[in-house]
Amino acid sequence: MSKDPSNPRSSAKLEVVEPIGDRVLIRKDEDKKQTKAGIHLPDKIEIPTLTGRIVAISAKVEADTDYPISKYDRVLFNPKHAIPVEFEGDNRLFVIPVEDVVAVMRRAGETD
Repeated sequence: MSKDPSNPRSSAKLEVVEPIGDRVLIRKDEDKKQTKAGIHLPDKIEIPTLTGRIVAISAKVEADTDYPISKYDRVLFNPKHAIPVEFEGDNRLFVIPVEDVVAVMRRAGETD
């Protein structure tokens, strides 16, 4: 089977999502279905702030020393301005403004 350059699906290359401006790409953590005490949560519970891992950082944010975040950091973020990326079947990727990253979670004694 030959590859047709006019058909984007004919290429076997993986797509890359690169945030632009003051944005980062986050993979949201799996939703918890049960509390530590064993209480099962309903599927459509609304949580105003979520956790996830930084997948990609825009060049602008990476160069800005005011944002001490790096790729693979686990962060707490406000999903209000999150833009879902229709890239995977589970749809857990979001592009968000860096201002919506409210905390970086690190082990005690760990610094960036």
